[in-house]
Amino acid sequence: MKKVICILFCLMLFSGCGYSNVASESFESMDTFMKIDIYGSADTAAEIRAEIESLDSLLSAQDDSSEIGRLNKNGSAEFSEDTADLLSQALELCADTDGALDISVYPLVEAWGFIDKNYRIPGESEIDDLLKNTDYRKITLSGGRAYLGSGMKLDLGAVAKGYAADKAVELMKQNNVRAGILNLGGTVAAVGEKPNGEKWRVGICDPENTAAYFGSVSVSGKVVATSGSYERYFEQDGKRYCHIIDPKTGCPTDNGTVSVTVISDSGTKSDALSTALFVMGIDGAKEYWRSHTDFEFILLDEENTLWLTEGAEAAFRMNKDYEYNMKVIKA
Repeated sequence: MKKVICILFCLMLFSGCGYSNVASESFESMDTFMKIDIYGSADTAAEIRAEIESLDSLLSAQDDSSEIGRLNKNGSAEFSEDTADLLSQALELCADTDGALDISVYPLVEAWGFIDKNYRIPGESEIDDLLKNTDYRKITLSGGRAYLGSGMKLDLGAVAKGYAADKAVELMKQNNVRAGILNLGGTVAAVGEKPNGEKWRVGICDPENTAAYFGSVSVSGKVVATSGSYERYFEQDGKRYCHIIDPKTGCPTDNGTVSVTVISDSGTKSDALSTALFVMGIDGAKEYWRSHTDFEFILLDEENTLWLTEGAEAAFRMNKDYEYNMKVIKA
Protein backbone atom coordinates (compact mmCIF):
# COMPACT_ATOMS: atom_id res chain seq x y z
CA MET A 1 0.00 0.00 0.00
CA LYS A 2 2.96 2.37 0.49
CA LYS A 3 3.45 2.60 -3.26
CA VAL A 4 0.11 4.35 -3.66
CA ILE A 5 1.02 7.51 -1.79
CA CYS A 6 3.99 8.51 -3.92
CA ILE A 7 2.16 7.89 -7.17
CA LEU A 8 -0.76 10.16 -6.26
CA PHE A 9 1.34 13.02 -7.61
CA CYS A 10 0.91 11.84 -11.18
CA LEU A 11 -2.82 11.32 -10.67
CA MET A 12 -3.34 14.84 -9.35
CA LEU A 13 -1.99 16.15 -12.64
CA PHE A 14 -5.15 14.88 -14.28
CA SER A 15 -7.30 17.30 -12.29
CA GLY A 16 -7.75 20.58 -14.11
CA CYS A 17 -5.66 19.40 -17.05
CA GLY A 18 -8.23 20.50 -19.60
CA TYR A 19 -9.84 17.16 -20.37
CA SER A 20 -13.55 16.72 -19.94
CA ASN A 21 -15.39 13.46 -19.35
CA VAL A 22 -12.73 11.99 -17.11
CA ALA A 23 -13.89 8.58 -15.88
CA SER A 24 -12.37 7.14 -12.72
CA GLU A 25 -12.30 3.87 -10.81
CA SER A 26 -10.70 3.31 -7.40
CA PHE A 27 -10.47 -0.19 -5.98
CA GLU A 28 -8.28 -2.83 -4.35
CA SER A 29 -6.92 -5.68 -6.42
CA MET A 30 -3.71 -7.72 -6.64
CA ASP A 31 -3.12 -6.97 -2.95
CA THR A 32 -2.84 -3.21 -3.50
CA PHE A 33 -4.86 -0.06 -4.11
CA MET A 34 -5.46 0.92 -7.72
CA LYS A 35 -6.78 4.07 -9.37
CA ILE A 36 -7.80 4.52 -12.98
CA ASP A 37 -8.34 7.96 -14.55
CA ILE A 38 -9.09 7.96 -18.27
CA TYR A 39 -10.37 10.44 -20.82
CA GLY A 40 -13.21 8.18 -21.89
CA SER A 41 -16.50 6.69 -20.84
CA ALA A 42 -17.39 5.30 -17.44
CA ASP A 43 -18.15 2.02 -19.22
CA THR A 44 -14.55 1.76 -20.43
CA ALA A 45 -13.17 2.53 -16.98
CA ALA A 46 -15.45 -0.16 -15.53
CA GLU A 47 -14.33 -2.59 -18.23
CA ILE A 48 -10.69 -1.99 -17.33
CA ARG A 49 -11.43 -2.56 -13.66
CA ALA A 50 -13.28 -5.79 -14.45
CA GLU A 51 -10.35 -7.00 -16.57
CA ILE A 52 -7.88 -6.37 -13.75
CA GLU A 53 -10.08 -8.07 -11.17
CA SER A 54 -10.49 -11.05 -13.49
CA LEU A 55 -6.72 -11.32 -13.86
CA ASP A 56 -6.35 -11.18 -10.09
CA SER A 57 -8.74 -14.13 -9.72
CA LEU A 58 -6.56 -16.12 -12.13
CA LEU A 59 -3.11 -15.15 -10.89
CA SER A 60 -3.25 -14.91 -7.10
CA ALA A 61 -0.82 -17.35 -5.49
CA GLN A 62 -2.63 -16.89 -2.17
CA ASP A 63 -5.94 -18.14 -3.59
CA ASP A 64 -6.10 -21.93 -3.91
CA SER A 65 -8.97 -21.61 -6.39
CA SER A 66 -6.99 -19.46 -8.84
CA GLU A 67 -5.15 -21.05 -11.74
CA ILE A 68 -1.80 -20.32 -10.08
CA GLY A 69 -3.16 -21.59 -6.77
CA ARG A 70 -4.25 -24.87 -8.36
CA LEU A 71 -0.86 -25.23 -10.03
CA ASN A 72 0.94 -24.75 -6.72
CA LYS A 73 -1.36 -27.22 -4.99
CA ASN A 74 -1.37 -29.96 -7.60
CA GLY A 75 1.90 -29.49 -9.48
CA SER A 76 0.06 -29.04 -12.78
CA ALA A 77 -2.92 -27.06 -14.03
CA GLU A 78 -4.74 -26.10 -17.19
CA PHE A 79 -4.31 -22.40 -17.91
CA SER A 80 -6.51 -19.83 -19.59
CA GLU A 81 -5.04 -17.84 -22.48
CA ASP A 82 -4.08 -14.87 -20.27
CA THR A 83 -2.37 -16.94 -17.57
CA ALA A 84 -0.48 -18.98 -20.14
CA ASP A 85 0.55 -15.81 -21.98
CA LEU A 86 1.86 -14.17 -18.81
CA LEU A 87 3.68 -17.31 -17.66
CA SER A 88 5.34 -17.59 -21.07
CA GLN A 89 6.50 -13.96 -20.92
CA ALA A 90 7.67 -14.36 -17.32
CA LEU A 91 9.76 -17.41 -18.13
CA GLU A 92 11.39 -15.56 -21.03
CA LEU A 93 12.28 -12.68 -18.71
CA CYS A 94 13.63 -15.09 -16.09
CA ALA A 95 15.93 -16.57 -18.72
CA ASP A 96 16.90 -13.18 -20.18
CA THR A 97 17.89 -11.86 -16.73
CA ASP A 98 19.83 -15.07 -15.99
CA GLY A 99 17.54 -15.84 -13.07
CA ALA A 100 17.74 -12.46 -11.32
CA LEU A 101 14.00 -12.63 -11.82
CA ASP A 102 12.86 -16.09 -10.73
CA ILE A 103 9.13 -16.66 -10.31
CA SER A 104 9.79 -19.86 -8.31
CA VAL A 105 11.12 -18.07 -5.16
CA TYR A 106 7.62 -18.12 -3.61
CA PRO A 107 8.42 -20.81 -0.97
CA LEU A 108 11.35 -18.68 0.18
CA VAL A 109 9.14 -15.59 0.38
CA GLU A 110 6.77 -17.68 2.53
CA ALA A 111 9.60 -18.96 4.73
CA TRP A 112 10.74 -15.43 5.56
CA GLY A 113 7.16 -14.54 6.56
CA PHE A 114 6.39 -12.02 3.84
CA ILE A 115 3.11 -13.72 2.96
CA ASP A 116 1.49 -14.27 6.37
CA LYS A 117 3.50 -11.46 8.05
CA ASN A 118 4.87 -13.83 10.68
CA TYR A 119 8.37 -12.60 9.96
CA ARG A 120 11.30 -14.83 10.79
CA ILE A 121 14.87 -15.61 9.74
CA PRO A 122 14.98 -19.18 8.42
CA GLY A 123 17.92 -21.38 9.30
CA GLU A 124 20.66 -22.04 6.78
CA SER A 125 19.62 -25.66 6.26
CA GLU A 126 16.00 -24.63 5.64
CA ILE A 127 17.08 -22.08 3.05
CA ASP A 128 19.37 -24.63 1.37
CA ASP A 129 16.51 -27.14 1.16
CA LEU A 130 14.18 -24.55 -0.38
CA LEU A 131 16.83 -23.44 -2.86
CA LYS A 132 16.97 -27.00 -4.22
CA ASN A 133 13.43 -26.45 -5.52
CA THR A 134 13.97 -22.88 -6.70
CA ASP A 135 14.62 -22.88 -10.42
CA TYR A 136 12.39 -21.31 -13.08
CA ARG A 137 13.86 -23.77 -15.61
CA LYS A 138 11.89 -26.57 -13.92
CA ILE A 139 8.60 -24.88 -14.84
CA THR A 140 7.07 -26.20 -18.06
CA LEU A 141 4.28 -24.77 -20.19
CA SER A 142 2.94 -27.03 -22.91
CA GLY A 143 -0.31 -26.83 -24.82
CA GLY A 144 -1.87 -24.46 -22.30
CA ARG A 145 -0.97 -26.66 -19.34
CA ALA A 146 1.70 -25.80 -16.80
CA TYR A 147 3.83 -28.21 -14.78
CA LEU A 148 6.06 -27.66 -11.75
CA GLY A 149 9.04 -29.61 -10.54
CA SER A 150 8.74 -31.48 -7.26
CA GLY A 151 8.30 -29.25 -4.21
CA MET A 152 7.95 -26.07 -6.25
CA LYS A 153 5.53 -23.16 -6.11
CA LEU A 154 5.43 -20.08 -8.26
CA ASP A 155 4.16 -16.53 -7.90
CA LEU A 156 3.62 -14.10 -10.77
CA GLY A 157 3.39 -11.10 -8.47
CA ALA A 158 6.53 -9.55 -9.97
CA VAL A 159 4.85 -9.30 -13.37
CA ALA A 160 1.09 -9.38 -12.72
CA LYS A 161 0.48 -5.64 -12.31
CA GLY A 162 2.58 -4.89 -15.36
CA TYR A 163 0.64 -7.39 -17.41
CA ALA A 164 -2.61 -5.89 -16.11
CA ALA A 165 -1.36 -2.47 -17.24
CA ASP A 166 -0.69 -3.84 -20.74
CA LYS A 167 -4.18 -5.36 -20.94
CA ALA A 168 -5.71 -2.11 -19.70
CA VAL A 169 -3.88 -0.08 -22.34
CA GLU A 170 -5.13 -2.52 -24.98
CA LEU A 171 -8.71 -1.91 -23.82
CA MET A 172 -8.19 1.85 -24.00
CA LYS A 173 -7.01 1.56 -27.59
CA GLN A 174 -9.93 -0.68 -28.52
CA ASN A 175 -12.31 1.92 -27.10
CA ASN A 176 -10.53 4.87 -28.72
CA VAL A 177 -9.46 6.36 -25.38
CA ARG A 178 -6.57 8.68 -26.13
CA ALA A 179 -5.31 9.68 -22.69
CA GLY A 180 -5.20 8.52 -19.11
CA ILE A 181 -3.17 7.56 -16.05
CA LEU A 182 -3.48 4.05 -14.65
CA ASN A 183 -1.94 3.59 -11.20
CA LEU A 184 -1.89 -0.13 -10.52
CA GLY A 185 -0.22 -0.16 -7.13
CA GLY A 186 2.98 1.58 -8.17
CA THR A 187 3.03 0.32 -11.75
CA VAL A 188 1.85 3.37 -13.68
CA ALA A 189 0.77 3.42 -17.32
CA ALA A 190 0.84 6.91 -18.86
CA VAL A 191 -1.29 6.95 -22.01
CA GLY A 192 -1.31 9.84 -24.46
CA GLU A 193 -0.52 13.39 -23.46
CA LYS A 194 -2.02 16.37 -21.69
CA PRO A 195 -4.16 18.72 -23.82
CA ASN A 196 -1.26 21.17 -24.12
CA GLY A 197 0.90 18.44 -25.63
CA GLU A 198 3.05 17.94 -22.55
CA LYS A 199 3.88 14.50 -21.25
CA TRP A 200 2.52 13.15 -17.99
CA ARG A 201 4.73 13.33 -14.91
CA VAL A 202 5.02 10.31 -12.62
CA GLY A 203 6.46 10.81 -9.15
CA ILE A 204 8.99 8.43 -7.59
CA CYS A 205 8.82 7.71 -3.84
CA ASP A 206 11.19 9.01 -1.26
CA PRO A 207 12.09 5.73 0.51
CA GLU A 208 12.42 7.57 3.83
CA ASN A 209 9.06 9.32 3.51
CA THR A 210 6.62 7.55 1.23
CA ALA A 211 4.21 10.49 1.43
CA ALA A 212 6.75 12.45 -0.64
CA TYR A 213 8.60 12.00 -3.92
CA PHE A 214 12.25 12.77 -4.63
CA GLY A 215 11.69 13.34 -8.32
CA SER A 216 9.51 12.62 -11.31
CA VAL A 217 9.75 11.42 -14.88
CA SER A 218 7.93 12.92 -17.86
CA VAL A 219 6.49 10.14 -20.01
CA SER A 220 3.93 9.36 -22.68
CA GLY A 221 3.03 5.91 -23.94
CA LYS A 222 5.22 4.32 -21.28
CA VAL A 223 4.80 2.18 -18.17
CA VAL A 224 6.78 3.17 -15.08
CA ALA A 225 7.33 0.56 -12.36
CA THR A 226 9.25 0.87 -9.10
CA SER A 227 10.50 -1.77 -6.68
CA GLY A 228 12.03 -0.83 -3.36
CA SER A 229 13.35 -2.22 -0.11
CA TYR A 230 11.01 0.15 1.75
CA GLU A 231 7.82 -1.48 0.44
CA ARG A 232 7.70 -4.60 2.59
CA TYR A 233 10.31 -5.41 5.19
CA PHE A 234 10.96 -6.31 8.79
CA GLU A 235 13.79 -5.49 11.15
CA GLN A 236 15.61 -7.72 13.60
CA ASP A 237 18.66 -6.90 15.69
CA GLY A 238 19.06 -3.60 13.86
CA LYS A 239 19.08 -5.15 10.38
CA ARG A 240 16.40 -4.65 7.75
CA TYR A 241 15.21 -7.58 5.63
CA CYS A 242 13.26 -6.65 2.49
CA HIS A 243 10.76 -8.81 0.61
CA ILE A 244 12.80 -9.01 -2.61
CA ILE A 245 14.50 -12.39 -2.39
CA ASP A 246 17.79 -13.05 -4.18
CA PRO A 247 17.22 -16.38 -5.98
CA LYS A 248 20.90 -17.28 -5.68
CA THR A 249 21.13 -16.94 -1.88
CA GLY A 250 17.52 -17.50 -0.80
CA CYS A 251 17.82 -14.41 1.38
CA PRO A 252 16.46 -10.86 1.08
CA THR A 253 18.54 -8.87 -1.38
CA ASP A 254 21.24 -6.88 0.38
CA ASN A 255 23.45 -5.19 -2.19
CA GLY A 256 23.07 -1.50 -1.34
CA THR A 257 20.11 -0.92 -3.65
CA VAL A 258 17.18 1.03 -2.19
CA SER A 259 14.85 1.39 -5.17
CA VAL A 260 14.73 0.78 -8.89
CA THR A 261 12.38 2.49 -11.35
CA VAL A 262 12.08 1.11 -14.87
CA ILE A 263 10.51 2.89 -17.85
CA SER A 264 9.57 0.97 -20.99
CA ASP A 265 6.84 0.42 -23.57
CA SER A 266 5.75 -2.79 -21.82
CA GLY A 267 4.16 -3.01 -18.40
CA THR A 268 5.22 -6.63 -18.02
CA LYS A 269 8.83 -5.74 -18.80
CA SER A 270 8.90 -2.67 -16.54
CA ASP A 271 7.41 -4.63 -13.65
CA ALA A 272 9.74 -7.60 -14.08
CA LEU A 273 12.91 -5.57 -14.58
CA SER A 274 12.32 -3.35 -11.57
CA THR A 275 12.66 -6.53 -9.49
CA ALA A 276 15.44 -8.12 -11.55
CA LEU A 277 17.65 -5.01 -11.58
CA PHE A 278 17.13 -4.61 -7.84
CA VAL A 279 18.53 -8.12 -7.38
CA MET A 280 21.38 -7.47 -9.84
CA GLY A 281 22.53 -4.30 -8.11
CA ILE A 282 24.04 -1.34 -9.93
CA ASP A 283 26.88 -3.17 -11.69
CA GLY A 284 24.62 -5.91 -13.02
CA ALA A 285 21.91 -3.40 -13.92
CA LYS A 286 24.35 -1.31 -15.96
CA GLU A 287 25.62 -4.35 -17.81
CA TYR A 288 22.11 -5.62 -18.53
CA TRP A 289 20.93 -2.22 -19.80
CA ARG A 290 23.90 -1.81 -22.09
CA SER A 291 23.12 -5.15 -23.72
CA HIS A 292 19.44 -4.31 -24.24
CA THR A 293 18.75 -0.52 -24.33
CA ASP A 294 15.00 -1.00 -24.92
CA PHE A 295 14.20 0.45 -21.49
CA GLU A 296 15.51 3.07 -19.10
CA PHE A 297 16.08 2.88 -15.36
CA ILE A 298 16.72 4.98 -12.27
CA LEU A 299 18.45 3.28 -9.33
CA LEU A 300 18.84 4.81 -5.89
CA ASP A 301 21.47 3.27 -3.62
CA GLU A 302 21.97 3.48 0.13
CA GLU A 303 24.70 6.11 -0.32
CA ASN A 304 22.07 8.46 -1.82
CA THR A 305 23.58 8.12 -5.27
CA LEU A 306 21.02 8.23 -8.05
CA TRP A 307 22.06 6.24 -11.11
CA LEU A 308 20.21 7.15 -14.33
CA THR A 309 20.50 5.80 -17.85
CA GLU A 310 20.79 8.43 -20.57
CA GLY A 311 17.13 8.25 -21.57
CA ALA A 312 15.98 8.39 -17.96
CA GLU A 313 18.12 11.48 -17.32
CA ALA A 314 16.33 13.30 -20.13
CA ALA A 315 12.93 12.50 -18.59
CA PHE A 316 13.85 13.02 -14.93
CA ARG A 317 13.40 16.07 -12.75
CA MET A 318 14.69 16.19 -9.16
CA ASN A 319 12.50 17.65 -6.46
CA LYS A 320 14.11 20.87 -5.18
CA ASP A 321 14.21 19.52 -1.60
CA TYR A 322 16.62 16.70 -2.52
CA GLU A 323 20.34 16.69 -3.23
CA TYR A 324 21.10 13.16 -4.38
CA ASN A 325 24.38 12.66 -6.17
CA MET A 326 23.36 11.94 -9.77
CA LYS A 327 25.43 9.72 -12.06
CA VAL A 328 24.48 9.14 -15.68
CA ILE A 329 25.07 5.72 -17.23
CA LYS A 330 26.29 5.91 -20.81
CA ALA A 331 25.43 3.29 -23.42
